[in-house]
Amino acid sequence: MARVTVEDCLEKVSNRFALIILACKRVRELQKPGVEAYVKCKNKEAVTALREIAEGHVRFEEDVDEVVRTFTEENKYAAPTPYLY
Repeated sequence: MARVTVEDCLEKVSNRFALIILACKRVRELQKPGVEAYVKCKNKEAVTALREIAEGHVRFEEDVDEVVRTFTEENKYAAPTPYLY
């Protein structure tokens, strides 16, 4: 399969920040037991999620700008996560 790029995904999701939110949500879903990927590949969940977005299998149900605004508000006062090295 060809390499997936951010530009491929941005054709489906207009905002880079929204793309990251969508990809992270899909990765978390793919990590749950019993959840099948729409695209069959032997890559890790992050690459699989980006492939699914680029091919149009995964998208936001609600308005993208509203999703970004909600995410920002929900995480505005969240405690910072310490870096683990």
